[in-house]
Amino acid sequence: MPLTTYWLEHAWLDTHVEPGVALDVDAEGRVETVRTGVDAPPPGAEILRGLTIPGLANTHSHAFHRALRGTVQVGSGTFWTWRETMYTVAQRLTPDSYFALARAVYAEMALAGITAVGEFHYLHHAPGGTPYADPNAMGEALIAAAADAGIRITLLDTAYLSSGFGAAPEPHQLRFTDGTADAWAERVSALKERDGVRVGAAIHSVRAVPAGQLATVADWARDRRAPLHVHLSEQTAENDACLAAHGMTPTQLLAEHGVLGARTTGVHNTHLTAGDIALIGSSGTGTCMCPTTERDLADGIGPAVALQKAGSPLSLGSDSHAVVDLLEEARAMELNERLRTRARGHWTAAALLRAATADGHAALGRPDTGSLTPGAPADLTTIALDSVRTAGPVPRLAAETAVFAASAADVRHTVVGGRHVVRDGAHATVPDVAAALADSIAALRG
Repeated sequence: MPLTTYWLEHAWLDTHVEPGVALDVDAEGRVETVRTGVDAPPPGAEILRGLTIPGLANTHSHAFHRALRGTVQVGSGTFWTWRETMYTVAQRLTPDSYFALARAVYAEMALAGITAVGEFHYLHHAPGGTPYADPNAMGEALIAAAADAGIRITLLDTAYLSSGFGAAPEPHQLRFTDGTADAWAERVSALKERDGVRVGAAIHSVRAVPAGQLATVADWARDRRAPLHVHLSEQTAENDACLAAHGMTPTQLLAEHGVLGARTTGVHNTHLTAGDIALIGSSGTGTCMCPTTERDLADGIGPAVALQKAGSPLSLGSDSHAVVDLLEEARAMELNERLRTRARGHWTAAALLRAATADGHAALGRPDTGSLTPGAPADLTTIALDSVRTAGPVPRLAAETAVFAASAADVRHTVVGGRHVVRDGAHATVPDVAAALADSIAALRG
């Protein structure tokens, strides 16, 4: 088959913005050649005007949380009161309704330039805990939804066994649990990888997986060289309970049971000691920051600068989907740190884009993704440089413009594997994403 050529008006090539770049994409959807100095579109080329960057990676998602948007912004409260509302929505989902909701959520992500999602999935069974006829029906619904929406998925199948440090699950948690880590491993082993799909593992948290069963999940991931994610020190209450139960911090507990390592990502990593930061960094464990959720839930500001300096790669996630906007996540990580330190410039725009692209894809088990280089998947995001938010700056500052001024609304094109998923702001296979969201969320209201 002939090559498909994409002509990029401006391209971010990891260190700088280059005008006039042609990408030749092979029949497998990978970049074959990168040609610079191409001042005009070659005949027959697909034209991408604006700034094209590698496709964005949403490293941490709970798709069903999208149904909470607006509802949980009413009144006051804490993470723990927010959680009660979340449980109510979780109880209403079926494989069919979850497919409809997730398809719409993933289409929203595609409109925002996201080409791959890490779905932290723990909604496994029917309400009450009875397995479906296919024990992975809910996970398969998410996989099918991502395929329909045109994005890649790393299904991070999550072990969730306890309501807290060995206590039995509460009634609304029964559909999350397989009973034991061995039973979790048996179920998740039946999930198969396929085109656009990676299967990884997750430990919901140290409170939700008893210490003696942490190694089972870690070993499953290690044996398959699969990514392993874990909610880590999101709340001080979790730290206090872990110290009371085990005499050590959650990070120390994970280290003791072999969970930390280069294929592991801690999500949030908000309330850490200096010793925790050293353990995470020295082991090469990644950190996924979710600033829009962390601020929405009043979680706090994590020590991202210290973690990166210690050796922890940074990635970004939209988590509860208070907004779906990876450019805002990147911007918020820097601006949060400015507020905390009263100093500017902790990361360059290039460093923030790497967190939103290459380092996010690596955390999802796709280390070959996230660059505009030969051999990489042709996953592309094009950001308008002529909107009311982005017009004005010179093109060589397009990376700074994208990170510090643009939003998801400025994404013009999204290409996955060399195929247009979003063209000129319209989704190719979900013609009315807003209606799909409204309808799937309305179906879950009591």
